[in-house]
Amino acid sequence: MSRHPEVKWAQRIDKVYITVQLADAKDAKVNLEPEGVFSFSATAGTGGNLYESKLELNDKVNVEESKISVGVRSIFCIVEKAEAKWWKKLVRDDQKAPHFVKVDWDKWVDEDDDGADVNTDGMDFSNFGGMGGMGDMMGGMGGMGGMGGMADMMGGMGGMGGMGGMGGMDEFEDESDDEEEVSKPQDAEKAAEGGKSQEPEAKAETS
Repeated sequence: MSRHPEVKWAQRIDKVYITVQLADAKDAKVNLEPEGVFSFSATAGTGGNLYESKLELNDKVNVEESKISVGVRSIFCIVEKAEAKWWKKLVRDDQKAPHFVKVDWDKWVDEDDDGADVNTDGMDFSNFGGMGGMGDMMGGMGGMGGMGGMADMMGGMGGMGGMGGMGGMDEFEDESDDEEEVSKPQDAEKAAEGGKSQEPEAKAETS
């Protein structure tokens, strides 16, 4: 038989904070439907006890904009309301709040004193729900857009200057050209000396 984890909640005019208090939760599954149905299941404890809860929230929600963070001691959800307004309670007005649902006084603010959003620094969030999660994973695959990053990196390889560093080969070619230019005057001098040595022979023949 499943057990109910403790659920704490607080709100702002545009969102609801839901915290499922369950340490060392394994195989945690959280689902959120546009109509406001929030369901949770996970195993925890040495005996691998099953914990489940299902809540019909007070109003419709924006699943795509909602986020979840699974921590060591709890699962923290930021549920975006479909309509920005204050809820009288977490569940539907015609329902009685379950005994395991409690107000999260650490995050609570009064309606006439709408405080700042809860500090979520250091938390890793992912998108809510099945396909949202898939979208998030594909977004990670979009890290394959990181392949675009690979393209950039390869472009950086192109920073090998586009092997234009091989343009260093031009430098080697320039050096060889210089060597040729250096050898040319020597050849010219030899040719000139050869010409001088032939002049006396020519004079001897005419005489």
